Amino acid sequence: MQELIPLISEVGFPVVVTLYLLYRIEAKLDNVVESIQSLPERMRERA
Repeated sequence: MQELIPLISEVGFPVVVTLYLLYRIEAKLDNVVESIQSLPERMRERA
């Protein structure tokens, strides 16, 4: 148990930062997917 505490403190921060960044990237990727999916309809409107 004593060995786990330093491991968590060393690895915990990078894990939290990684999860936060993945959450932010996910929101941006949702916008990209939505834009790509609406692209054919927008191209039909212009033609």
